[in-house]
Amino acid sequence: MNTFGRALLATTALGTATVAYAAGIERRHWTLRRATVPVLAPGSAPLRVLHISDLHMLPGQKSKQRWVAALDELEPDLVVNTGDNLAHKQAVPAVIRALGPLLNRPGVFVFGSNDYFAPRPKNPVRYLLPSSKTKRIHGISLPWRDLRAAMVEHGWLDLTHTREAFTVGGQSVFAAGLDDPHLKRDRYEDIAGPVPQAALRLGVTHSPEPRVLDPFAADGYDLVLAGHTHGGQLRIPGYGALVTNCDLDRSRARGVSRWGAHMWLNVSAGLGTSPYAPVRFACPPEASLLTLVARTEVAGQTGSGTERDTRFGVGGNVR
Repeated sequence: MNTFGRALLATTALGTATVAYAAGIERRHWTLRRATVPVLAPGSAPLRVLHISDLHMLPGQKSKQRWVAALDELEPDLVVNTGDNLAHKQAVPAVIRALGPLLNRPGVFVFGSNDYFAPRPKNPVRYLLPSSKTKRIHGISLPWRDLRAAMVEHGWLDLTHTREAFTVGGQSVFAAGLDDPHLKRDRYEDIAGPVPQAALRLGVTHSPEPRVLDPFAADGYDLVLAGHTHGGQLRIPGYGALVTNCDLDRSRARGVSRWGAHMWLNVSAGLGTSPYAPVRFACPPEASLLTLVARTEVAGQTGSGTERDTRFGVGGNVR
C-alpha cells in the first residue's frame, strides 16, 4: 500500500472512531457544570439554582431519566427549565419521570421549539449554515399542553410572557420569561419595564438571542438563563463551538458570561440531541448548578469559578 493509501485508510479509521465516540459514548456522558455567579443583591445569602435545558426526551431514554431525577440530591433552592423537553409525542411521561422529585421544589419554566413541534430529518449541512439562511421545518405538533399542565400542577411557574415575584430559600426573586425567540414567538413588550428591587432579578428564555438579551439587560435583570445552543454540540478543542444555531456569538455557546456591564448570562449546553443527529463531540450533555452569591462576595466579579463534575449521581456515563 502506498503512502496515499495508508493516509486515506488512517483518515477513514479516525473518522469512524470519532463518529462512534460522538454517537455512542459522549452523548450519554451526563455532566454537571458548577459555577459561582455574583448576581445577588448585597447582603443576600447564597442561592443554589439548578438549570436544566434541552432534554429532547425519547420515551426509552432511561439513563437520562435516572440521572436527571438524581439531581434532586443537590437540594437546589430553585429549578429553572429553559425548554426543548420533548422529542417524541409520547415523551411527556418520560419527562415527568426525569424531573420527578425536582417538581416538588420551587421551579420556573419556558418552552422551546421542540416542546411545540417534533424534530424532523434534516440535511446535516444545514446545521453549519447561519440560522438566517435556513428554512425552519416543523414536525408534528407535540403535547406541550399536557407537559405544561403537569408542571403547573406541581407548583412550577410558567414564565411565558409573565412577570412573577416569589420567595425561595428565604430570598426574594423577581422573574420574567419569554416564549421561544427561535420561533419568533417572543413578545418582550409584554414584560417590558424596569424591574423592582429583589435579591435576584431573573430572566428566562429558550434561545439566547441578543435581541432579547439586550432589553433584559436594559430593564435591570441580574441574570438570564437560556439553552437552545447545545453548547455548539460539535466543538473543536482549542476553537470551541462551530455554530450556535442563533445569533449569539460562538464564545458564549455554553457556560457563564457577562452581558453588558451589569448582567450575567448562563447558556446550558443541554442534555439531549435531536434523534436525527444523535452525536456530541467535545461537548458532553450537561445540567448546571449555579451558586448565586452577593455581588460584593467575588473580588473583581470577573470570574465564575466554573468546573465540570462527571461523577455526580448515577455516574457520568451510564447507558
